[in-house]
Amino acid sequence: MTAPTTFAWEIEARDLRLLVGRRRTAVDGVTLTMGRGVHGLLGPNGAGKTTLIRALATVLRPTSGTLSLLGGMELRSLRRRIGYLPQEFGHYRRFTVREFVEYMAWLKEMPARDVPAAVQRAVERVGLADRADDRLKTLSGGMIRRVGIAQAIVNDPEILLLDEPTAGLDPAQRLRFRELLTELGTDACVVVSTHLVEDVAAACTDVVLLAEGRLVFQGTPAQLAAAGTDEHAGDSPIERGYSALLATPRQRGSW
Repeated sequence: MTAPTTFAWEIEARDLRLLVGRRRTAVDGVTLTMGRGVHGLLGPNGAGKTTLIRALATVLRPTSGTLSLLGGMELRSLRRRIGYLPQEFGHYRRFTVREFVEYMAWLKEMPARDVPAAVQRAVERVGLADRADDRLKTLSGGMIRRVGIAQAIVNDPEILLLDEPTAGLDPAQRLRFRELLTELGTDACVVVSTHLVEDVAAACTDVVLLAEGRLVFQGTPAQLAAAGTDEHAGDSPIERGYSALLATPRQRGSW
């Protein structure tokens, strides 16, 4: 694996504003930075998480403000260095697992000589080596999600964006996925959007909390846990911290 280029920050947003459609503001003046490591993106439904992920994936362009990825390189080169798993990803049911991940590697313009080994490695990392030659239509929902993770990591991306990646995974698979996240975060900037606070506590080095399109909090899982008390809702310190921050009245610099 080639070592990623060093940047001040892999992701840097300043006063970022994103509209959905022509009127609704989904992300409202967000300023944040993200470097290598695993960043958990939390927030209730409608908080703007998926819209932000889509902008980071270069699917959406900023309405206003600035967004710099990997130092602001040219778009085509940038997309070769990004891995992206949306909440719902299209796939060809008649493709085998290997064929689909190979196809995605081709779309990412990976050198042809590198593709077979990269595909095999990606499939092994998500625990599907024994199903690599099975057609996608024969797989369970959880397996399809793992195929989605495989295609996102096949190019060893420098920015990896995962939107609800554990949907459909059973508890044992989620544990293995957390281990994979920790491994990936060593060399890449990994952003994981999730509703599962316990996944953030277990695997993330940094937490970003959005509410109503605004940045409520960015810090470590320990700092998030410290924001709550026993009076707040939640079964764990980090869940209580999450509840406490979402319950905070609107304040300058908050939400």
